[in-house]
Amino acid sequence: MTCTAPCIIDLLRHGEPEGGVMYRGQRDDPLSETGWAQMRQAAAGIRHWQHVISSPLQRCQAFARQLADERGLPLSVNPALREISFGDWEGLTPEQVEARDGGRLAAFWADAERHPPPGGEPISLFHQRVAAAWHALLDTPPAEHLLIVAHGGVIRMILAEVLGLSPARAMAGFQVPFACRTRVRMDLTPHGRLVSLTSHGLADAL
Repeated sequence: MTCTAPCIIDLLRHGEPEGGVMYRGQRDDPLSETGWAQMRQAAAGIRHWQHVISSPLQRCQAFARQLADERGLPLSVNPALREISFGDWEGLTPEQVEARDGGRLAAFWADAERHPPPGGEPISLFHQRVAAAWHALLDTPPAEHLLIVAHGGVIRMILAEVLGLSPARAMAGFQVPFACRTRVRMDLTPHGRLVSLTSHGLADAL
């Protein structure tokens, strides 16, 4: 199936991973029991998805695969949707990073483009790979209602594209809690392709 306008794309951040809150990045931790419950709750109210797309990291892919199997949906795993690498901060809690590297942490959140995590992925390159995957999807969407299971940083970079923000502004400008749902709509108009944000937040707050 291909998409005729409008096309609805739902972005779903993974739930809580084992190990709790930390700068996890590309560390491949599984979902905790709480995380599985968060994801099931977030997905329970939507029945119209036709295709599931996922990050390769297991905190996204395990749920995406289970959902696709349960509903008989095709699943695509896209390596470009993996989270940003936080380098030396990966596996550390915010408190540990603050104690060890507080000045660099503040600089990162103030301007991630000029102050990447030590040993981490520059946000310009992170944004480029996510944006390339996003525009490829918009060019040839596989269905009219899609679900993308991904990460907080990935969702922020997609919102940067939708809203015309800099990667640094998007990185610092959005709260994307566990199991947060974001909906984007694409319309083909006489003036070209229109992509707009329609909702963003936890399911019970939308």
